[in-house]
Amino acid sequence: MTTTPQERRALAAISVGLGLTVLVTIVPFLDGATHLLADHVRAGYPSYDAAQVSAAVTTYQYLLAGVGVLGVAAWLWTIRGVRRGRRWARGAAAATLALAVLVALSALFTRDTSGDVGLAPALGWAGLLPCAVGAIAVVLLWRVPRRGAVRGTPAA
Repeated sequence: MTTTPQERRALAAISVGLGLTVLVTIVPFLDGATHLLADHVRAGYPSYDAAQVSAAVTTYQYLLAGVGVLGVAAWLWTIRGVRRGRRWARGAAAATLALAVLVALSALFTRDTSGDVGLAPALGWAGLLPCAVGAIAVVLLWRVPRRGAVRGTPAA
């Protein structure tokens, strides 16, 4: 099925969001981010020994990776729906965006037992980047006229 110029712009935004999600998923495993996480855990739990800090960092890494994999799957599902002209693609993209924003804000602001936010703030803010692009993609998708709609008449 051919795509309209508006759909191509939306697909471009979705592709950027997919790329950012992959990047944000990989970042916690990079050396600098690992130290950032470890420093954040050590600051919140000064009594933790090296093994406990390492375990906490590993837990965060895999939790963030799990969320990232779900995000990548959502982007790929949205791309497939838009390319195939599925009626559900717009609503699904908007619902997925809402869920992603809730997850990202939870990661950014949820406090743990130390009283500090659980996730290092830099990583929490990074998690909102794909959401910002997702908002742009959703707006672009809702600006795309429904297939089969004639100007001046409501879409079915």
